[in-house]
Amino acid sequence: MHLVRDNNFSKVHRNEVSLKVLLVYPEFPDTFWSFKHALKFIRKKAALPPLGLLTLAAMLPKEWSKRLIDVNVTKLTERDLEWADLVFISAMVVQRGSARQIIARCKEACLKVVAGGPLFTNEYEQFEDVDHFVLNEAELTLPPFLVDLERGCARLIYKVSGFCDIRETPVPMWELADLKRYASMSVQFSRGCPFDCEFCNVTVLFGHRPRIKTTEQIIAELDALYSLGWRGQFFFVDDNFIGNRRYLKTQLLPALIEWRKDKRGIPFNTEASINLADDEPLMKMMVEAGFDAVFIGIETPDDESLAECHKEQNRNRDLVECVKRIQRAGLQVTGGFIVGFDSDTRSIFQRQIDFIQKSGIVTAMVGLLQAPAGTRLYKRLKQEGRLVGQTSGDNVAGTTNIIPKMDLDALCEGYRNVMLHIYSPKIYYQRVKTFLREYKGPKIESPLDFQRLLAFFRSGIRLGIFGKERFHYWQILLWTLFRRPGLFPLAITLAIYGHHFRKICNLHIS
Repeated sequence: MHLVRDNNFSKVHRNEVSLKVLLVYPEFPDTFWSFKHALKFIRKKAALPPLGLLTLAAMLPKEWSKRLIDVNVTKLTERDLEWADLVFISAMVVQRGSARQIIARCKEACLKVVAGGPLFTNEYEQFEDVDHFVLNEAELTLPPFLVDLERGCARLIYKVSGFCDIRETPVPMWELADLKRYASMSVQFSRGCPFDCEFCNVTVLFGHRPRIKTTEQIIAELDALYSLGWRGQFFFVDDNFIGNRRYLKTQLLPALIEWRKDKRGIPFNTEASINLADDEPLMKMMVEAGFDAVFIGIETPDDESLAECHKEQNRNRDLVECVKRIQRAGLQVTGGFIVGFDSDTRSIFQRQIDFIQKSGIVTAMVGLLQAPAGTRLYKRLKQEGRLVGQTSGDNVAGTTNIIPKMDLDALCEGYRNVMLHIYSPKIYYQRVKTFLREYKGPKIESPLDFQRLLAFFRSGIRLGIFGKERFHYWQILLWTLFRRPGLFPLAITLAIYGHHFRKICNLHIS
């Protein structure tokens, strides 16, 4: 490796064979999906490990020494910076603030910084201190960067317009992560989405044609984690897991069913589109394979707003019935909702509340419409002169970077009322009961293991004794114990989630 310690005192040396590489993942702020307040009940530090960095680590030269620092679970120390020759950083938009702090520390330590991931792909011009940007998909842009780095002529920016073949993507280097710090592990089966929602940047980053890994790749990733002792939940991070339903039914799901035969109690969850409700055989196979939850972008019960944002897959259907059909199949539905579309009137706030309560979607992420950079919504509003700054990346921060058609004060007040209402203890626990009545859980329930027992005792103290929701907490647990005893661990989990969501509401909304 031909690298030189230059006038900026970067820690790289001529004629080194092996570089010491620090892979740094910035901190998530206290957000809806961080689950920080819920994770404390089970002594975990973060919901998921940094899948992108761990995958990138597997693409780097084998002779390089690698160290992962996920700031969400451990501190970035001066000793780490002194050890490193080079730093790779990857981040999402919501991690922008922490990313800036980390880059500043690296520059103070005279370290070269290589940046990639969604944040930098969209905003690389705003990070002047980064030495090299490896953008888009690393499978395409990392190899030429490594070649140039070895030659001593690495450029500032590496980006492409095409998409990679993820059948060539290696198994992530899970051994770099401290698995016991996380609540779930992440696996990626596909990239891309066949739909074209105006506000979504998934197709900008990954395209419309779902690209899939082979069944052998997925099983190899699961085996790698299982061999390291992981026995918990797996989250398939695909933006639309059912983008290639034929392959799912004929290849992946049968393989997952076979893989789990001697591994009962390991659940899967993922993200999908609402048309999952139209395919009973697919839902049945997913449940048999171990899936017990799915996130779906509902967005709004207003058909005009769905047409406005080109959410065609959600139009002209009974969305409540679709949700209940999925719940009855054995999949908990968590949902995303948006207010602030141009066609929204002030009636939308109560309509969202009514829909969420009637559907029994316990985990309902409601956000103000935002326009991420690169999306068709961003381009349209820019032409109309209706953009104000950047997106925060935090869906429930109560902020927006657009000038809405509705009066902004009315929109923010209506949004605030929605969040405070649906996460008030009485309304929240009513929704939990609605869901538990409908949900047809798996035939073999997860046991009340040590982790769940720990969560139960802690929740009994924090929520059942000192919490303002203590009456509703004990009521739902007793109801579940007598009516749906097999779902008792799930009821505890949902009670803890409610505690986290109320904390978030108090932090951002009140």
